[in-house]
Amino acid sequence: MTPLNLLDGQTALVTGAGGGIGRAIALRFAEEGAAVAVHCRTAVDAAGEVAARIRESGGEAVVLRADLTDEDACHRLVREVTDWSGGRLTALVNNAAVQPVRPLPGMTAAEWRAVVDTDLTSVFACTQAAAAHMRAHGGGNITHIASIEAARPAPGHAHYSAAKAAVVMHARAAALEYGPDGIRVNAVSPGLIDREGLAEAWPDGVHRWLAAVPTGRLGRPEDVADACVFLASPLASWITGHDLTVDGGISARPAW
Repeated sequence: MTPLNLLDGQTALVTGAGGGIGRAIALRFAEEGAAVAVHCRTAVDAAGEVAARIRESGGEAVVLRADLTDEDACHRLVREVTDWSGGRLTALVNNAAVQPVRPLPGMTAAEWRAVVDTDLTSVFACTQAAAAHMRAHGGGNITHIASIEAARPAPGHAHYSAAKAAVVMHARAAALEYGPDGIRVNAVSPGLIDREGLAEAWPDGVHRWLAAVPTGRLGRPEDVADACVFLASPLASWITGHDLTVDGGISARPAW
């Protein structure tokens, strides 16, 4: 895709940007003109490769580490971004998440909390920290990466589905409360996104998806990244509190 410079002048923080969807978001934001803070928790080498690609293409990038289950670390992360950027942070993409499989009957409270803290509480804390800065500097935009499982749960994903449903509602609530401060908040809900080894690890699931999805393919990380670019751009200046489904049309399929 030919860049349209939709994000010129923006500084963005993308959490969980070392691989998969986060990597694609960071690269697309940079292609569209944003300076990008590439967050990781442990994938330092992968995040470094993303930042290196951005710099090689003439963009600006920095790698920042933080454990987003720690509220103080979320606030420190935002401070580190603004220190790096000269006081600028206009966009946040809350992408960091985990997706373990664990049947609900045997799930422990600790396993539940591990997913909720990573996938939901981090969104709350990072949003709060970023919005405090944006409020004082003319506004900004925040995008949460949710999931179609927020509305259509999968077996073994009760903790994940519940957290993602809450992420969607947090975006709506945050849009309501931060709107007067010039801050837009939206969610993007992907369907099944391809990754290396997925077809081998889950052949039955991939086959069933391909048989059902109207567009006839798995999603690509770039599909989600493009949606995030749109929501962060001036093209979406009157869109807030929205959950943008990016699933190839699978949600349009009848359930009976």
